[in-house]
Amino acid sequence: MDKIASNPILAGFYPDPSVCRVGEDYYLVTSTFAYFPGVPIFHSKDLVNWKQIGNILDRKEQLNLTGARHSGGIFAPTIRYHEGMFYMITTNVGNGGNFIVRAKDPAGPWSDPYFIEGADGIDPSLFFDDDGKCYYTGTKGRREGERYYGDNEVWLQELDVINMKLIGESYAIWHGALRNVVWPEAPHIYKKDGRYYLVIAEAGTGHAHAVTVASASSITEPFTGYNCNPILTHRHMGLDYPIVNVGHGDLVETQNGEWYMVVLASRPYGGYYRNLGRETFLVPVEWEDGWPLINRGIGLVESTVKIPNLPIAPTNALPEKEDFDNDKLPFHFIYLRNPNAENYRLKDRKGYLRMGLAPERLTELVSPSYISVRQTGMSFEFEAAMEYSPVTDKEEAGIVILQSQDFHYRFVRMLKDGHNTIRLIKCKDGKEEILNEVIDTDFDRYKSRIQLRITAKLQDLTFSYSYDNTVYHTLESGVDARMLSTDVAGGFVGNTIGLYCSSNGTDSSNHADFDWLSYKNI
Repeated sequence: MDKIASNPILAGFYPDPSVCRVGEDYYLVTSTFAYFPGVPIFHSKDLVNWKQIGNILDRKEQLNLTGARHSGGIFAPTIRYHEGMFYMITTNVGNGGNFIVRAKDPAGPWSDPYFIEGADGIDPSLFFDDDGKCYYTGTKGRREGERYYGDNEVWLQELDVINMKLIGESYAIWHGALRNVVWPEAPHIYKKDGRYYLVIAEAGTGHAHAVTVASASSITEPFTGYNCNPILTHRHMGLDYPIVNVGHGDLVETQNGEWYMVVLASRPYGGYYRNLGRETFLVPVEWEDGWPLINRGIGLVESTVKIPNLPIAPTNALPEKEDFDNDKLPFHFIYLRNPNAENYRLKDRKGYLRMGLAPERLTELVSPSYISVRQTGMSFEFEAAMEYSPVTDKEEAGIVILQSQDFHYRFVRMLKDGHNTIRLIKCKDGKEEILNEVIDTDFDRYKSRIQLRITAKLQDLTFSYSYDNTVYHTLESGVDARMLSTDVAGGFVGNTIGLYCSSNGTDSSNHADFDWLSYKNI
């Protein structure tokens, strides 16, 4: 009997996966949009158990996110390996366009970016041919003119990887499988048995999303689509199917000759609401009559996947609790845009994260004092222990569940009429509303220490607090989480939950000390 593993292989906001193999080692990257650091990189020995070994774009010189909207920034990275060097190519939407970084060690450090002049569009990828030539592929509007929004071409041009410049002629190699399709994108080229294969996504990253394939005998000639396209989609499975909007695939061959594809998909819950964003799934692939066949006999992405014929190499799960005892934060912690390091200090007070109250607000296209983890389950509990004393009525600190700057809930301590107050603020479509608040009567007794908790049971949120980590008081329950889904808030991201401080447009020398935070799926 085949051994199986759970899908997704990366739960939560890990979209646009790309994978490559080097010997017996596999490396995977995903998009990060307006979050920093950018492009997490994972390692695996068996394609199902993954460990994050770093973040490729971990300094501002590599990744400028100034002014990036929540669903701007880093789109669709591709990772490839050639002759001792790793290459990661991606798009910084709104801040420079398409660029490459490279490294000999996938754990880093990675180079500063090489922006590719003349590389229009998004979703770049690299292909190294047998003769050593490198080709750039991407998607952009048709060169002869777009007939409608999303009327794109997949284009190809040789790339000089020494000087990081496009050379020679540019070719339009495909426009997608369906007639009048929108958004043919995410191109990846492979070579098998002397023939070139082009795998793309099309129809947008919503419910109609699909993976299609074309082939050619020469890399610069127009590719011919497979007459059985799409090779993978869930568009026909209905809105109540547990896995939806499948697409954006990248193929990999194991050292034993098996083939697999990583794809993005979403798991809606409580109706067609996708709070988790787009996640990374794995599907088996076979080749039949010269074409890839996805999950033979089923043709869908399932909640389990057959484990490759490789030694199983389990990795440690992320710890539920972070005590801030080390001098660095874990790789999976992420900020909004480029953080000010002065607002996140681990050495001022041993065992605490000291966060400065910056004037920047969560509702602005700036980098507020906000550090977070991804929501990875439909039901979860997030909690943090905080010591914080507000000085003015402009100051707030606490925890947040966030879809974007315009859609989130803030659970914070503030001053109101000179009294310490615990407040729940709803921000929907950029408009703020106080859902509930209570005077913080035990503030002095517990010397400003409080635990704040968000509990999610599917689409119902409960916000509670405790002074002794034993007795919890509910401020508000039955709060609607559907507002935090892609289907209400829009965009391309999933939810994050984290720690937040702000002086809301005023100068402040105040800070909040966080003793620990915990996240666990329930």
